[in-house]
Amino acid sequence: MEPSQADIQLFIDAVSKQSDYDFSDYSLKSFSRRIEKLMGDHRASVPELIHKMGKDKSFLERLVREITVNTTELFRDPQIWQSIRNMIVPRYQYEDFINIWHAGSSTGQEVYSMLILMHQQNLFEKSHSFATDLNTEVIETARSGLYRYREIDEYIDNYNAATVGLSLPPIDDYLEISRKRSTIKVKPYLVEKPKYKKHDLVSLENPWEHRFHIIFCRNVLIYFNHELQNRIFEMFYDSLYTGGALIIGKHEGILGDISLKFDKYGTIYVKK
Repeated sequence: MEPSQADIQLFIDAVSKQSDYDFSDYSLKSFSRRIEKLMGDHRASVPELIHKMGKDKSFLERLVREITVNTTELFRDPQIWQSIRNMIVPRYQYEDFINIWHAGSSTGQEVYSMLILMHQQNLFEKSHSFATDLNTEVIETARSGLYRYREIDEYIDNYNAATVGLSLPPIDDYLEISRKRSTIKVKPYLVEKPKYKKHDLVSLENPWEHRFHIIFCRNVLIYFNHELQNRIFEMFYDSLYTGGALIIGKHEGILGDISLKFDKYGTIYVKK
């Protein structure tokens, strides 16, 4: 059963009262779908979910994890990785260091995709990789670098498409692939590189004591309303070096006055 707007507001208010999570600026349409799924999965009405949250903090954390959407893959949208390789990374090759922040990093495949690319560009040693997500479980998966997926062939296809025409090592130079176990294990030297931290973009704070040359925030902002999106874009703008690049999802875009502060190249925005 589709939740009413009153039920959604009750849920948001209850979560806000019982925790530090704030869903008040999420897109109503997408949040409604997530609440409807919770109701179906737990076979409970919104008041029943709220009642159980009040009695069990771990249940609240579980619901928050289920609400946050975690969809990612190695070299997702290969054409974007071609643009990053050809247009973005060369801008920073003469820097002493290159700071990269993956905001909403999920289980880390994007983090490791970027590190593989930087390794291929001979920029791995001076790359500093930072990643954040609201969900602590996906952060732990990212830290492990171990993925139990059936989409091994899809990931290989993504990698091949992202590196087409280039004389580069095969993907298993970076990953240990076991078809028997249906697992992918990222090589240790890649796993040891990133720093991970729990962080809620709604806080509108840069959680690191750094500015960045590249910020990834792909397929996260689509779940927020336009007002919150623009406040987050302002935070990203302040967190970038001049000439730094913000990379967002193909169904996302920057609107309003903040867009004038960037040069746009598809889904890549470069700070003026």
